[in-house]
Amino acid sequence: MSIRLDDKDRTIISMYSADPDVSQEAIARVLKLSQPSVAARVAKLRQGGALEMNVGVNPLKMGLYLAKVDLSSTRPDSILKMFVGCPYFANGFSVSGRHNLCLFFFSESVTTLEAIVNGHIRSDPSVKDVDFDIVIASVKDFVIPITLKPERSKRPPCGIELRCKDCQSFKGGKCMGCPVTGEYQGTLY
Repeated sequence: MSIRLDDKDRTIISMYSADPDVSQEAIARVLKLSQPSVAARVAKLRQGGALEMNVGVNPLKMGLYLAKVDLSSTRPDSILKMFVGCPYFANGFSVSGRHNLCLFFFSESVTTLEAIVNGHIRSDPSVKDVDFDIVIASVKDFVIPITLKPERSKRPPCGIELRCKDCQSFKGGKCMGCPVTGEYQGTLY
C-alpha cells in the first residue's frame, strides 16, 4: 500500500521526528487545524506505515557495543529466522551488493558479539563471507526495541543444540550466555 503525503502530513511527521512527545494540540496550532483533524491524520499516517513510534534503548548511549555484520549466505531467510528471538539481535536486512544480509547485534561485551558471529554465523555452511564491525558512533539516535525480561525457555531461540554451560566461549568467559535460557552472566537482562 502506498500512501500519498501532503504538506500537512509532512509537517506532522517532521514534528514527531523532532519530538516524539509533541502533542496533537501543538501540531494543530502549527497547521491551523482542529485537534480532531490532526488525530484523524495521525491515525491515517500510522495505519499506512508513514508514522511509526519505536520505543527501546539506544545501545551507544547506554555504553553497549553495537555490531554490524555483513554476510553472504545461500540461505539468507534461515539466517534471519535463526535470530528473530535472540535477545542480542537488533535487526536484519536483506540487501543487494557483495553481501546479501546486514545484521545488527548489541551486547555489553564485544567478546559475546564475537561468540555469536563465530558460533552461529561463520560456522553455518550456508555462509560464505562475513564482515564483522563494531559501530563507534551514530549521527542520529539508533533505538532498539528490547525485552529486558525475556520469557524463559530451556531451548535457546536461535535453535542451537549446545547449552551455554557446555560452550567453550561461555566457559572461557568470552560469552555472557543466553538471557532466555537463564545461562547469562551479564547485568543488562
